[in-house]
Amino acid sequence: MTTRWIAWPQVAQQIQPDDGVRVLQAVEQFVNAAVLAESSIEFLRNQLPEIAGELAANSVGIFLRNPEWIAVAQHGRVGLAEMPKSLLMDVLDRDAGFVGPLESVPGTLIAVAPLRSHKFKSAVLVFAGRSFPDDALPSAMLMSKAIGVCLDFLERRSQTGRRIEQLQSILKISLNLSAVHETEPLLELIAREATRLLNCDRSSIFIWDKDHHEVVACPALGVEGNSLRLPDDTGVVGEVIHSGKSLRVDDAYHDARFSRKVDSSSGYKTRNLLCAPLYGPDKKLLGAFEVINKNAGPFTDEDEVTLADLSLQVAAALQNTRERESLLRSHRQLTEQVTKGVTIIGESPAMHAMRSTVRRLAATDLPVLILGESGTGKEVVAQALHYQGPRASRPFIAVNCAALTETLLESELFGHEKGAFTDAREMHKGKFEVAEGGTIFLDEIGDMSPGGQAKLLRVLEQKVITRVGGSQSIPINARVIAATNAHLADAVRAKKFREDLYFRLNVVTLDLPSLKDRSEDVLQLADHFLNLFSVQARRPNLKLSAESRKRLQGHSWPGNVRELRNLMERVAFLAPGETVEAEDLAFILSPEKQNVYEPSFDLSLGEATNSFQQDFIRKAIKRVNNNMSEAARLLDVHRSNLYRKMRQLGMSEAGNKEDEDLAP
Repeated sequence: MTTRWIAWPQVAQQIQPDDGVRVLQAVEQFVNAAVLAESSIEFLRNQLPEIAGELAANSVGIFLRNPEWIAVAQHGRVGLAEMPKSLLMDVLDRDAGFVGPLESVPGTLIAVAPLRSHKFKSAVLVFAGRSFPDDALPSAMLMSKAIGVCLDFLERRSQTGRRIEQLQSILKISLNLSAVHETEPLLELIAREATRLLNCDRSSIFIWDKDHHEVVACPALGVEGNSLRLPDDTGVVGEVIHSGKSLRVDDAYHDARFSRKVDSSSGYKTRNLLCAPLYGPDKKLLGAFEVINKNAGPFTDEDEVTLADLSLQVAAALQNTRERESLLRSHRQLTEQVTKGVTIIGESPAMHAMRSTVRRLAATDLPVLILGESGTGKEVVAQALHYQGPRASRPFIAVNCAALTETLLESELFGHEKGAFTDAREMHKGKFEVAEGGTIFLDEIGDMSPGGQAKLLRVLEQKVITRVGGSQSIPINARVIAATNAHLADAVRAKKFREDLYFRLNVVTLDLPSLKDRSEDVLQLADHFLNLFSVQARRPNLKLSAESRKRLQGHSWPGNVRELRNLMERVAFLAPGETVEAEDLAFILSPEKQNVYEPSFDLSLGEATNSFQQDFIRKAIKRVNNNMSEAARLLDVHRSNLYRKMRQLGMSEAGNKEDEDLAP
């Protein structure tokens, strides 16, 4: 037989009717076999002998160029191993069939036809035998085309099956995701399920921190702390974040878009990767989802579709979890706000000025230093600064610096990594991280250790923290409010408090007056606390009798507002009747040394009596902020009698006060 080529348009012209019927019957057999076959390999294994019989061939095989020529499937071996690869390339290049002698094996003929298949785009069907019928080449080409169609059908069916399995897996993953209510365990579950579903080595969720222009990877396997922060314009993830489109990289180290920074620090080598954007249900970009190092070859179009489908479920679960955490946080904060109360109570001039100052400062992010005696309400003022400002929906975190040692203080404020010290069994977020976006209140700042002061200064200056035992710098965004009952200026002069930290904290100072200096607020505060604790005690609102009110106003309150609050709490739970009498207060209000008059024994009895009365009257007038009517009521005398008594005692203030009362 001489060498012969035939193009596809010539096939129909050169096949005889009888041979055409025979070929069509063979094609029908191929189609039926494809429907019943479990896979392409099973189909070819069963049909290649039938195909060889149609052309009376000794051997038949399918060869694929990928990029070297390999045998996909074959039946018989005569002539197949000696097949010239250049001839196979010519068949592909011409897209035409060939028949002729195999020169390397005398007496053997070959017929080669291009295999028209989407699955095997560079494949050929090869026959080898001692003799072929006259229509061998047209028949071989028709059978080649039929086999290609069957293989594509099997591939589509296989893809559909895999797609169904993947969707079922995604559905199961979604059900598992819905059961996790905390962000970090959710991200770890997603990473495990993604690597299993896409048959890859690693995966990470990158959360976009738009305010800090960073992406935060969690979990970041092989990276210290299992968390990684990168600029949001870095590498493949950065491109996905800003383009909003998926990106596939088949050879990472030869792709300019890939950054080797993480590989260099972790010792890991990325071969290929697939990254998809994460969009929430509101179409807002949350971050990116990246899978790394496919275990069998590069990632495919099918993997890209699967990752996109999984990303929809992941984004929804992630947003729901974060919203739930935010709601729980807000609920806790609102509960704390209602329970503790953040209203600044009082109508004295000092409290009017304080409320006005708080309103102005609340709208800013300026550091505030609150000074005042113990119990004057420094934390209430700090809460008012927080809740009246734009950070009200974010956390308010209070830390008592005096209650913590230097080592414990560092862990509490900045957090620690797992294994940082003996009892560090888990990673712990510090108060600055927990307060992200909100306010951190550092109470008793004057008692902070020198080491703690130095670390706090660094945080205030650089706006970053580093967990104990870690090296990752974490940016923070929390307003700092500090408070102390110590005289910090004196502590600075005595070298007990850092001067640079003092000036960093002392941008704005609020000096809270003691309760004895605003005694006109005592009764209003008492009513407020009594109503508050009556609700907690589940009893009708208690009322203060005239005598009990007089008793409260006459007390000096060395414990300030805290002492009054504690008293009203006990009264609300222990008072026997609906009206609080003076006797109900007696078991709390003990005599005080400063109220005990101790005259000099150099005085006569009359002089000592006059001195006591003068001192007593002056204290009463000061107690009611120089209101003579209130002072007279407090002393249980008529106002005119009070003036008369003051003149008798030689108190020069009497004439001045009387003149003021008579002034138009």
